[in-house]
Amino acid sequence: MQARLFNIETALVSPRMVVRRFREGDGEVLYELVQDNTSRLQDHFPKTVEALRDKDSTEWFVRERLADWLLQRDYSFGLWDNQSAKMIGMIRIFQIDWRVPKAELGYFIDKDFSGKGLMTESLRAVLRFAFHQLQIEKLIIRTATDNIASQRVARKCGFRREGDLRDDFRLPGGELADTVLLGLTRAEFLGA
Repeated sequence: MQARLFNIETALVSPRMVVRRFREGDGEVLYELVQDNTSRLQDHFPKTVEALRDKDSTEWFVRERLADWLLQRDYSFGLWDNQSAKMIGMIRIFQIDWRVPKAELGYFIDKDFSGKGLMTESLRAVLRFAFHQLQIEKLIIRTATDNIASQRVARKCGFRREGDLRDDFRLPGGELADTVLLGLTRAEFLGA
């Protein structure tokens, strides 16, 4: 445990978004979001889709993420649109290795809100949080080679392609898929 992280921000505000830590009771709106986007999420986040199979398990997921936040194992944010006050996505900082420190990022946004720059705006807020408050030295994103939209968001935020990982991910249908590894260091982010 790192005492310096006891009082970090739990809500990040950008011009069009509120990016905040999950709270008890957010399971219902997260469940609705995932249900509305299951066809888009199934191939990229099969474990998450399975974990959020009903309202009770989604509330359990939210409470696990809240506990992980308090235990400094995972920092998960819901993305809330300022205009509609609707949850429209999620960003997670996970697989944290505090010895470096480094972590992995995962994110998705509602189909009706994609292509408007909202994920890029939200991700930039989370990057500031990760590099300034958590003092992470490196963040990585692994995404399917055909997930061009995710790669585009990552590149807009300064991530660079570090390589391809062959047969790195098993799709729900059982076939293996390649992923692209993108990385961003704290020095690159602060120098940008």
